[in-house]
Amino acid sequence: MTNNDVVLKNIAEDLRNHLPIEAIFNSEHLAIQKIHQHPLPMVHVDAFLYDDDFVDTMCEEGRMSRNYCTECGSYKTASLEFISHSFSLMELKFLYQHVLPDLTGKVVVDVGSRLGAVLFAGYLYSSASQLYGVEMNADFCQLQEMTITKYQFIDRIKVVHADICTQASLLQKADVIIMNNVFEYFLDRLEQAKAWEFIACNVKKRGSLLVTVPSLKESLSKLQTDIQLSQWVEEVQLNYDVYVEKDVDREALEQIHLYRIL
Repeated sequence: MTNNDVVLKNIAEDLRNHLPIEAIFNSEHLAIQKIHQHPLPMVHVDAFLYDDDFVDTMCEEGRMSRNYCTECGSYKTASLEFISHSFSLMELKFLYQHVLPDLTGKVVVDVGSRLGAVLFAGYLYSSASQLYGVEMNADFCQLQEMTITKYQFIDRIKVVHADICTQASLLQKADVIIMNNVFEYFLDRLEQAKAWEFIACNVKKRGSLLVTVPSLKESLSKLQTDIQLSQWVEEVQLNYDVYVEKDVDREALEQIHLYRIL
């Protein structure tokens, strides 16, 4: 592990001390409701806060479970579905070391910055001149500001407490826009469609880059929008085989998609 990896691990530990285990605030009404409405039992396990080893330890201590009972009182169990709204440390390193080019002098915007993991990793692993996090939830903005102050990231990171649909000028000047599971659990479908239309209208700088999880095709497939992907972006093929370690979650890496604005 590098010094920067250790810093990110320390940040994750700080944040764990300020959050409930599920890393969801009570103010996130729609996200809580959507997780509860999922057809199969699902829990939010934030990948930045909890790596697999940490989850294993918590399961051993009885603080978390990977399974649920399909019939109370029986031995029939099934795997719980885990969802994360943050990148893991491995995914963050993949993003900045293998997906994105040299960011010297570039402006990065993280839409729905939540815990700030993308911003902090961008500060440590890239030379981006400015990293902006746009976050609607005041509780998460406060957490990000706390970390920025403690780790002295203030010279290159700025958190904007706002709806992305009020940030046209910021999107227009961005060189890189990052969107990880950004709308599905936090907006209803009409609001999601409106937000995507706004982004497509304002992310127009030719050659700028858009990183999404999941793919744009998947995100837009359930929504009614007028976005013509072939006229807006071209996908850049990524090499997901850069890590040879056995414990690498290739499936998670394959959810990361890179696009160049036409």
